[in-house]
Amino acid sequence: MYLIGLAVVVGVWVAFAHNGLVKLRVLAENAWADIDVQLKRRHDLIPNLVDVVRGHADFERGTLEDVVNARARAQGAEGPAARGAAEGGLTSALGRLFAVAESYPDLKAAASYGRLQQSLVAVEDALQNARRYYNAVVRDLNTAIQRFPSNLVAGLFGFRRREYFQLETADEAAVPGVRLGSEK
Repeated sequence: MYLIGLAVVVGVWVAFAHNGLVKLRVLAENAWADIDVQLKRRHDLIPNLVDVVRGHADFERGTLEDVVNARARAQGAEGPAARGAAEGGLTSALGRLFAVAESYPDLKAAASYGRLQQSLVAVEDALQNARRYYNAVVRDLNTAIQRFPSNLVAGLFGFRRREYFQLETADEAAVPGVRLGSEK
């Protein structure tokens, strides 16, 4: 009778521990999906931005090509670590684009350029929030996977640690140097 009671208690504990790990895994998957949505929004803005810049100025071709190539690398990257590195490169390329755009008053004054800058700022803010949430959920999941005794259940059911989504440097994590047309 004592062994049956112990088996029931252990079984209930395993079920609760497993369900807690499943919940964290699902939250991490959903959080990653939110990051994907924000990255897609960001990637969708870039061709419009490149077209507006190209249409308003005799812009440096290399700068535009760098942005287009960085976008392609970011879209093709797989997994949080690779995506973080590729997105960091895209952020740097966008920063260079905006820095060079400062030399073109007609471009800075264009309403379409201003709208695209505002949209990009909004997407970057949403992306930072999604990244923070994802990394918090991944931290909780990774902690649960490593913490005793839930690590026993994690190992038994094949739960694995997840990668954080982070950019390579703090400079890359910042919103690209976007200035709205009315700012000096």
